[in-house]
Amino acid sequence: MTSTHANETSLTPHDDDDERLCEALGLPERGITLVKMEGRVFLRFAGVVEEAGLRVPYQLVPQYGVLAKPSKWRKMDRDTRLALLRERSGEKAVRDLHAYVLEFVRDIAVEADDYNMDPMAFLHTLSDLQTSDLGSEVCGRIRLRLEHAVERQREERHAERTRQSISLGEYPASFTTAHRMPRRFIAILGPTNSGKTHKAMEALAKAGSGVYLAPLRLLALENYERLQTVTRHGKPLAVSLVTGEERRIVEGATHVASTVEMLDTRTSVDVAVIDEIQMLADPDRGAAWTAAVCGAPARTVYLVGAPEARKAIEALAQRLECPLEVHLLKRKGPLAMEPSAVRKLKNVRRGDALIAFSRRDVLMWRDMVTEMGLSAATVYGNLSPEVRRAQAQRFRDGTADVVVGTDAIAMGLNLPISRIVMTTTVKYNGREEEEIPSALARQIAGRAGRYGIHEEGLVAGFDDDTHQVMRALLKEKPAPLNATGFSVAPTLEHLHLISSVTAETSLARLLKRFVHNIDVPDGFFYPRITEEQFERAAWLDALPLSVADKFTLSLVPVSSKVMSLQHAWEQWALALSRGKASHVKINDQPMRYMNLQDVEDMCRLYSAYAWLGYRLPEFFPDVEAALELSRMASEKVDALLRDQNAAERKRQPKRYR
Repeated sequence: MTSTHANETSLTPHDDDDERLCEALGLPERGITLVKMEGRVFLRFAGVVEEAGLRVPYQLVPQYGVLAKPSKWRKMDRDTRLALLRERSGEKAVRDLHAYVLEFVRDIAVEADDYNMDPMAFLHTLSDLQTSDLGSEVCGRIRLRLEHAVERQREERHAERTRQSISLGEYPASFTTAHRMPRRFIAILGPTNSGKTHKAMEALAKAGSGVYLAPLRLLALENYERLQTVTRHGKPLAVSLVTGEERRIVEGATHVASTVEMLDTRTSVDVAVIDEIQMLADPDRGAAWTAAVCGAPARTVYLVGAPEARKAIEALAQRLECPLEVHLLKRKGPLAMEPSAVRKLKNVRRGDALIAFSRRDVLMWRDMVTEMGLSAATVYGNLSPEVRRAQAQRFRDGTADVVVGTDAIAMGLNLPISRIVMTTTVKYNGREEEEIPSALARQIAGRAGRYGIHEEGLVAGFDDDTHQVMRALLKEKPAPLNATGFSVAPTLEHLHLISSVTAETSLARLLKRFVHNIDVPDGFFYPRITEEQFERAAWLDALPLSVADKFTLSLVPVSSKVMSLQHAWEQWALALSRGKASHVKINDQPMRYMNLQDVEDMCRLYSAYAWLGYRLPEFFPDVEAALELSRMASEKVDALLRDQNAAERKRQPKRYR
């Protein structure tokens, strides 16, 4: 027996005898070769299959073709080897292998034809790839190669279908009410304490109908109450409040105060006010402002925010073919840096706001300040709007001497702050700690010197380095927002459209297609999703849920980084997948024994339940109970903050009493 391949070796101990045995059995004439290769002695069967117009030669090793290891083969006597060769090379063995190859070729040919691929691009391997691998292994690899090729082609088809089905060039036209009505934009831009929001709200209050769109529940609530003070024909204005977690619907309301994500794009109004328009550049929420600018169904749309948003607003107005007026306002009172840093806690004074960038640091600075004898209000992002309002009110009415907070005070809280004291200029951005941008520094600093209360606003760093950095940041001219690449988030309609052309039901893959495959003709509008939503989608895809339910669950406003909240979210999702309702019960007993962090998290938990309840009422029916629990938790948080503040002050008699 001789080998036809360099890496195949002849059988040395019984070469002549093996060759005579093969010839005696007629193996060469029948296309069967005895081979030693890769630690095996085996039979390779050659043949040709003709099917579907194809002529496919093959040389394969069937399962029964493997005879022995070389060492064992050498120890066999002639009769044993002859019997083994006869048994493994019989006509049945040949027929079985041929039938197996015929069926395999037929399957590959059909599948390749479905995708207009040449089946021989895969089947040629049946004769070209000559190894000691079994035929089933070779066929398995061929099938896998075809599956990958089919998947690539399917992916290309689906990508093209997705691109043809959704074009962001047509994004503004998807807001049919706004697209069909004549609209004009009025941009009122200026720094903090310039009166820009007041001017826009005056126009909204005078309008026959309108909507105020806020970045925060707190701002929506404040301006809801502000509009309620307006009287018309001796009657108060009829106003509704709509946020993700709360609805206060008034029959026949002419005005609505809403968070920006809750914009009603179908009901036309006279005036819309979109607050904090510079949020267009926010990496996570910017898409909500893009949608509001494109979709606010108002004849006059006020765009209120920082001056650096001007170029972005001008670009959007031009794209949407809306006439634009721009009003630039100046700060009503001067803002100045203190000559030097604060340096010592004893130099903190009434009317100061100390700024840190984490909950832990805020509470630490609060404790240090109260140990010096000052009472403190506390404001940070984890607090509910109700608690933030209560804490802010303590500072407004003088119950608290100072306020200690994060940059949460920079948006939505009008406080009589005389001086901003920065404890640091470094903030964690979700990936690493970095120096805050000049726009944020300016927005925080601008909260000092409330017009009508203080003649000027003052800014200082607590230490010398922070003081100098703030001085430099306030001198910087904030970079203008990009005038292209405006974020667009997927809607359920987008996902259903992609699903209809691809038959895809995985939320993660639908979101991925939205980001990577839709048509982005000039990059003016650009698809974006948050990393957290994508991670949630991958988890939800393991559950038997509709695309709509998975999409809703992926947007629930709870942090996946807080284990108790993440666990609750998972339990809600699991219950929904089983068709079971999730319930809450009013029982404040356990809340009495919780620490501050736990009660804060409970407050967020109940708000998230209410958010779901408004969207899936059949499965989250206890909205009123959740809102009541959220209120109770907010009151508990506020009480704990007040008690902690009082406890710190009692430690030492101090000079400010």
